[in-house]
Amino acid sequence: MSCFLRRSFVLLSALLIASPVLAQMPGGGPPAVGTMMASRQTITETSEINGRIQAIGRVELTARVTAYLHEQLFVEGAEVKKGQLLFRLEQGPFQADVEAKRAAVAQSEAQLDYANLALSRAEQLLKTAAGSQSTADNARAAQKTAAAQVRAAQAQLRQAEINLDYTEIKSPIDGRIGRVNITLGNVVGPASGSLASVVSQDPIYVTFPIPLKRLLLLREQFADQGSLEGLRVQLKLPNGRLYQETGRLQFVDISVARDTDTIMLRAVIPNPLLPSGDRELTHDQLVRVVLERAKPRDILAIPRAAVLTDQQGDYVYVVDDKDIVRQRRIKLGQSTPETASIIDGLKEGEHIVVEGLHRVRPNAQVAPSPLPPRPTAASVR
Repeated sequence: MSCFLRRSFVLLSALLIASPVLAQMPGGGPPAVGTMMASRQTITETSEINGRIQAIGRVELTARVTAYLHEQLFVEGAEVKKGQLLFRLEQGPFQADVEAKRAAVAQSEAQLDYANLALSRAEQLLKTAAGSQSTADNARAAQKTAAAQVRAAQAQLRQAEINLDYTEIKSPIDGRIGRVNITLGNVVGPASGSLASVVSQDPIYVTFPIPLKRLLLLREQFADQGSLEGLRVQLKLPNGRLYQETGRLQFVDISVARDTDTIMLRAVIPNPLLPSGDRELTHDQLVRVVLERAKPRDILAIPRAAVLTDQQGDYVYVVDDKDIVRQRRIKLGQSTPETASIIDGLKEGEHIVVEGLHRVRPNAQVAPSPLPPRPTAASVR
């Protein structure tokens, strides 16, 4: 066994000694590579972010008076209109209270009429020797007291009528109503909690948090449009399909979340009825938000496959007029898996290596072969 190891060691040493010599032996010429020219392309820049659908209006229906829940006048999950009657509470006690308050108003009005007559007589007698100032003053005070009692009775009647109106719970907005939380026959009141929820449907919000650093980058990239409000907002549904309606950015929050260093953005987007009677967007639904430039722009673009990355950043191999490969550091803009946009490091018309990158060594000669143009990407993210 030791003899075998010695022979293996001798053979390995011979190969190591010979390898520099073999490396210096003339080969079959420079390696063949495929190249493409850096050129300007008209593209639409986009940026994708996770977002969530939020209803613009959300109302929790609650009872404002205490009574038995008597009727439910809707189907759970249906769309309702503003002012539509949804619940009716037991009305008998409130109707009786209204009648009692009306009677109290009538009684106080009769007392006011009598006080007005008494005051008129006292003032007439004051003009004669039979009248006295104290009698007239007492009559005037009684008349004012009766007038105040009328106003108090009318206010109590108004409150009773309001309470009677509260026994009918109507939808304050157009929207879709959810499930019922309290069933018929239960006593409900202000402390009972929500009977059901109504959320508006069209239009609808989409909210999405993004890192503050990314927001600043977006503002730089879309500065030529004036502001981020000029961006078009599209959605990708959970099945990957692009939503047909387009929205607009409407709100950027005034504060940054301290724990995540993100800021909340909000867009508004239509959510019309489908022929089936349903809507595609639902409150609290998770979607992908696609921010898109309203106007396409020309950028310097190369195939994404030509871009390499190391610890210092991104770079490409550029072939000069003598077919020598040079490593070139570049700065990327928004890119897709197919297309890379170049912010800095390349000039239009320069040839870069796209195929045969594994055979390329910096400052070595290659045999370049132009590749056919590839289809231009519709957008860059």
